Amino acid sequence: MSLKIIVAAATLALTVIAPVTAQEMDHSKMGHGAMTMEGMAQPKGDTGPSSKAFAEANAKMHAGMDITFTGNTDADFVRGMIAHHQGAIDMAKVELEYGKDAGLRKLAEGVISAQEAEIRTMQDWLARNGG
Repeated sequence: MSLKIIVAAATLALTVIAPVTAQEMDHSKMGHGAMTMEGMAQPKGDTGPSSKAFAEANAKMHAGMDITFTGNTDADFVRGMIAHHQGAIDMAKVELEYGKDAGLRKLAEGVISAQEAEIRTMQDWLARNGG
């Protein structure tokens, strides 16, 4: 499957599932939980083990997506998306560790497999294109 098809499918899925405005996409204004002195993300609401794991995955993902933009749209896209996809993998692993729903656990396994393959594709692109 080509990267264009994957991106188009992901974009369509996000549009159908959770359409957002540009203002809502401004990560600097999103509440992703507070950071403690140790740098560990603290979840909003529940503070149980899975919530803490999700908060840590989100904090790691958002830190990784906070790239310095180069003006090279392709490279900036790929660099940001690698961290985004790794975040999906990390969240899917939380589901596998704590989740009970068999259907969602199967979905999480598929997310891990698909996102790992896409990360490899993007890393290969960066290697070929001076990333």
